[in-house]
Amino acid sequence: MKKFSLLSKKILFTIFIISAASAVFAQKIALKDLTVEHLVNPFSVDNPHPRFSWKLISAIKNTTQARYEIKLLTADKKIIWNPKVTNSQSVLVEYNGPALSSKTQYFWQVKVTDNHGNTSSWSPVQKFQTGLKAEDWKAKWISVAGKDSSLASPIFRKTFDLNKKVRSATAYITAKGLYEASINGQRISDHYFMPGWTSYKNHIQYQVYDLTASLKIGGNVVGVALGDGWFKGRIGFANQKHFYGDTRALLFQLEVVYSDGTKEIINSDDSWKYNYGPTTASNIYDGDTYDARKELPGWDTPGYSASADWKAVGILPNGPEKLVGMSGPPVTKHEELKALKIFKTPAGETVVDFGQNMVGWVQLKAKGPAGTTITVQHAEVLDKAGNFYTTNLRSAKQTNTYILKGGAGQVFQPHFSFQGFRYIKVNGYPGELKLDDLTAVAVYSAMQQTGKFTTSNPLLNQLQHNIQWGQKGNFVDVPTDCPQRDERLGWTGDAQAFATTAAYNMDVSAFFTKWMKDVSADQLSNGSVPYVVPNVLNSGDSGSAGWADVATIIPWDMYVSYADKGMLESQYLSMKSWVDYVSSVAKGNLWNSGNHFGDWLFYRPNDDNDGRAAVTDKYMIAQTFYAHSTQLLINAAKVLGKSDDAAKYESLLQKIKSAYVAEYLTPNGKLVSNTQTAYVLALQFDMLPENLRQQAAQRLVDNVRSYGTHLTTGFLGTPYLCHVLSRFNHGNVAYDLLMQESYPSWLYPVKMGATTIWERWDGIKQDGTFQTPDMNSFNHYAYGAIGDWMYKNIAGINPIAAQPGYKEILIAPKPGGKLTSASGELETVYGTVKSSWTIANGVFKLDVTIPANTTAAVVLPNTAQRQAIGSGVYHFETKF
Repeated sequence: MKKFSLLSKKILFTIFIISAASAVFAQKIALKDLTVEHLVNPFSVDNPHPRFSWKLISAIKNTTQARYEIKLLTADKKIIWNPKVTNSQSVLVEYNGPALSSKTQYFWQVKVTDNHGNTSSWSPVQKFQTGLKAEDWKAKWISVAGKDSSLASPIFRKTFDLNKKVRSATAYITAKGLYEASINGQRISDHYFMPGWTSYKNHIQYQVYDLTASLKIGGNVVGVALGDGWFKGRIGFANQKHFYGDTRALLFQLEVVYSDGTKEIINSDDSWKYNYGPTTASNIYDGDTYDARKELPGWDTPGYSASADWKAVGILPNGPEKLVGMSGPPVTKHEELKALKIFKTPAGETVVDFGQNMVGWVQLKAKGPAGTTITVQHAEVLDKAGNFYTTNLRSAKQTNTYILKGGAGQVFQPHFSFQGFRYIKVNGYPGELKLDDLTAVAVYSAMQQTGKFTTSNPLLNQLQHNIQWGQKGNFVDVPTDCPQRDERLGWTGDAQAFATTAAYNMDVSAFFTKWMKDVSADQLSNGSVPYVVPNVLNSGDSGSAGWADVATIIPWDMYVSYADKGMLESQYLSMKSWVDYVSSVAKGNLWNSGNHFGDWLFYRPNDDNDGRAAVTDKYMIAQTFYAHSTQLLINAAKVLGKSDDAAKYESLLQKIKSAYVAEYLTPNGKLVSNTQTAYVLALQFDMLPENLRQQAAQRLVDNVRSYGTHLTTGFLGTPYLCHVLSRFNHGNVAYDLLMQESYPSWLYPVKMGATTIWERWDGIKQDGTFQTPDMNSFNHYAYGAIGDWMYKNIAGINPIAAQPGYKEILIAPKPGGKLTSASGELETVYGTVKSSWTIANGVFKLDVTIPANTTAAVVLPNTAQRQAIGSGVYHFETKF
């Protein structure tokens, strides 16, 4: 260990450069986490120029990549691309070789040389498969014959014989509705709710599965069950059905290559048969009904003898929608939670507590006489008396019904619905319900956890827990606003507010890549953006400030977090169209028209006799987001080399800010809406002249103190509140707000027993009663946006936009709030960043880990001095 001492501005700190020599490496540099388009070995890459990423592992400090070499090979090991490039790029390296063939598997490897002259071995072989072109589809859409009017799920089967050894077998599947597919009686994947929810009128995703190991010489059977899903089922809170269509349909194409090189295709066509299975009803809001008496044992296996009940399918024409490959992660099963307690409520109901508000379903073991009906109803909370509470679900039943067939016991779970719950109420269970009969399964998009955050304060740790579980429960293919009531929609305002926090907690690069395509697809022809995406509200109104700005905010946030220039390129027209739309309706550069949600769910006391409700002028808010979106468009234009656009919108931005000052700022520097949100947005988006910003920050502080150090912000002000306070040297006030335990505050729900983030600051009031049941979700991630501030200021892990993806890192922890320790960790696209500190006996100690191929600057508390460091492990100390 080497030790260095530095004395600067009377602050003594010691830097210990911790050698990593103790780590055992087979070589001095190695590679890990290889991906294509943010995904591991993806099967349906539509990008004709796929992008490759890898991470460096090195035990030597200050290691960067000096050179890389990629080999791209065909299945017969022919090299078709072999660039040897001298630079440090290891993230999203774009393919620029010969045109790739469709539905073809390619293999690739990479090796690198570092700045110390060390060369890695070739990485393990990775692969990807290109997607299908429109002309590659030979399958036909199949459905039930006649009108698809049954509530029951249709099941489809196809028998086929293979008479030679199979070299490879690839299935391409999609549906209108949801599908579950099997081959020879075995589920073909661990994916759920396929093909996912997209802007169906524009594009439907297909999935690709390798079935090579599942097929056999002789007879084979493919079976597929369909559910209503988002396509046909009830969607939105207006009880609308059949929004995208009234007919469930299947598209299936299996391409088999034999060992002798010959090929065969098994398609969905008129040779398929259909029947109805045991799922007699399915709805995302209301749950599944499963009648085990209607099971057809072995229906998807070769030995099954199909009776006359199996009918010939109907053939549907192709629709106008495009078929596209998967660009986001599938929905899969994750944590399994055992039941904690079974009890009787005061109302005499049998209720089970799983201890965590979550999203997914309950697996139920049951055995009893045929015809026994069991219902499993789901709820987030109990009421003040301790009874099962479902009023806040509105019309969503959230009930799964299981009908026993008698005989041996079975394990039940829904197939085409998911629930948001902590508690379940069980009716009709035969015999004694036991804890071992119940398992709760969390279901959400398959996103790697990338962030960890903990402190010496247990309440803050629970808050972080709640933020993470709120993200899990609401990132079910689309970023939903709530996962339990009759809504579950991709509200744009919630998503943009939370996006940066989401990118700390989990790898959401592919998740948002997929969803932003839907934002573009559902964007109106005039450039306005709907309130929800996919847009099932079908409202003539759109373009709400802070909601529609998702078009600019998330592409920029993902660029900063993941260095994804491709997202800026693909979303640039959408970004520009949104800003141009606002310009078209603005008058004199002032956006003072349209319907806006404003600072949604801001503080509004019940009996506001002295004007304490924190009402912020909606058009004032709109003007700040107009400026913000314009600034982000300028940023994107500069990154993409669009200098003319950058100059054009820089000129516009100055006019927007001047119009804001003229309309909303008094000569003495007071804003016409004297609220926290008004000052926060004005300062966050640099709306005020430089000489008036500090006094505006003081007005913000005075306002916070006037409410007894409580926040009054809603969905639009909350994400930036603590950031603004810290930026203008009021970090102590930010900490005071964060640590506030009484309503309204982040910790109030924690003190009230929350395990996720609530929709309202007082979802459960101090007297134990509830907020308005029409809009009172207990799993609603928007206010969890404080997580972004906690990672950046408490842990001190910050990206630098000029070098996105954490190519350059700022480590700048700002202790406060009586914390004695904090630790943050983030798996970036380059590797793991760690920042962990303690305070004891007047000494601040900081341990930092910086990944290879990056650099960082460290700023210790109470000093502006930056210490430049390279990759490696470091220790710092200073008096505090």
